[in-house]
Amino acid sequence: MNEKELTKELLQKYKEKLKKELGGITENPKSMPGKRVISREYKEFKESFFPKPMGFYEKACNFSEKIAKIKPEAKKRAELMRSIGICHLEMSPEGAYAFAIFLPALVLILGVLISFVLFDSLFLVFFFVFLALALIYPLMQLPNFWANRWRMRASNQMVQCIFYVVTYMRHTSNLERALEFASDHLAAPLSLDLRKVLWDVETGEFDTIKDSLENYLNTWKEWNREFIESFHLVESSLYEPSENRRLDMLDKALNVILTETYEKMLHYAHDLQSPITMLHMLGVILPILGLVILPLVVSFMAGEETSPARLTMYIAILYNIAIPLGVYYLGRIILSKRPTGYGETDISEENPELKKYKNILIKFGKKDIGINPIFLAGMVFLILMLIGLSPMIMHFLNPEFEITLFEGAFSVMGYICPQGAECALSEKIGPFGLGASILSLAVTLALGLGVGVYFAFRSTNVIKIRNKTKKLEDEFASALFQLGNRLGDGLPAEIAFGKTAEIMGGTTSGDFYSLVNRNITKLGMSVKEAIF
Repeated sequence: MNEKELTKELLQKYKEKLKKELGGITENPKSMPGKRVISREYKEFKESFFPKPMGFYEKACNFSEKIAKIKPEAKKRAELMRSIGICHLEMSPEGAYAFAIFLPALVLILGVLISFVLFDSLFLVFFFVFLALALIYPLMQLPNFWANRWRMRASNQMVQCIFYVVTYMRHTSNLERALEFASDHLAAPLSLDLRKVLWDVETGEFDTIKDSLENYLNTWKEWNREFIESFHLVESSLYEPSENRRLDMLDKALNVILTETYEKMLHYAHDLQSPITMLHMLGVILPILGLVILPLVVSFMAGEETSPARLTMYIAILYNIAIPLGVYYLGRIILSKRPTGYGETDISEENPELKKYKNILIKFGKKDIGINPIFLAGMVFLILMLIGLSPMIMHFLNPEFEITLFEGAFSVMGYICPQGAECALSEKIGPFGLGASILSLAVTLALGLGVGVYFAFRSTNVIKIRNKTKKLEDEFASALFQLGNRLGDGLPAEIAFGKTAEIMGGTTSGDFYSLVNRNITKLGMSVKEAIF
């Protein structure tokens, strides 16, 4: 009898003994029929890291499933179940399909009521019918969209993940600790996945970390094989008897994911030509051609039953809603095929003290007062929006207000009566004047400058820190060499930092070493605490 059979026999023996003594079921919860058993600890663990928009989507799908339970096809159900598992959603494919029918139906009913009651417009009825029908398929595929977005964000961190695991295992050959180290230093969503791998072992879902990790890696089999290969090489390094071969295996794991990522990005960049051309045609050329054809369209649509104000609303719906939504959907499809690329980390999530640098900092004595840039951006937006809407506001306050130039040749406001009709001052439509047209540019400026001012001030201090970091990286090799020389001379690390700071005075690295030395000498920190 081999070792595996002996282990199974012992497990079965103790299960039967426990069953007799406790009088309960000793089977694994995951083998029991019905819904998955979820502990209170796992719910707390999930809520700590789970994004809120997905939580709202979960509740909406579960609520819709109670109203109407719609079963998808077996193949589509399996695909949705896999996507739901990737996103860690607590819902069913039936709920996703029910929500995909419930929400468009609600949009259709409300849209038709608004169209008839408020606007009495057949055009808006057709628009809402088309919108409701167009929403059904994307909403059915929304779990796949969330899963794909999750995969994209996670795949951006995969190179970093392998780097952290390899870095840890170069000095400590322990896979559990390496995964814990990587999860502590990575941001969501990949950190959540790694914590789930460790959690499944702690809760007994899997017997070993390798089984749990293999179960997780299988979810990436179709999209990122190099990630799986790199982890297999990392696992293989655990069985290498020679230290040199173990280190070579770890280096190869890192090299595999870097090489394959580079190759995939090259192919993706080469295949982007046709999709980008299509996106350019739909998002740039089509609106421009529409502006050329617009006068002809207006002449056909204009009539006694269609007022200029209603015609303006129709054009605005097509240009400001329909085309942007189509361009966004096409752009998301193009981006969904993007391979693993860069890794981004928001360190302000790990260190809340750094969040102040996203604000406008004003020195007040020794303290920095932070002002959220959204207030300044809001002021710019409101001022420019008031300027752009000033002709309409002035006409509302005083219908007789008008400014004429060059003996009446040009008018600033340009309010006129509908074609072929006489009307009172308050019934005039517009403004169509040259001045009003020029002032209307302020509406576009309000949107553009409002957003621009917000992100400009939000990133000013962050960019300064990034530039300092770049300088530090450029000087890193030289600074590390200088510190190594001091340590090689037999000086303790606490003294070596101070000596190196004196040699490299006036540089970014020298300032960093001075800060570390100050933390050690004046605040009594250890070397690790002083650096980090």
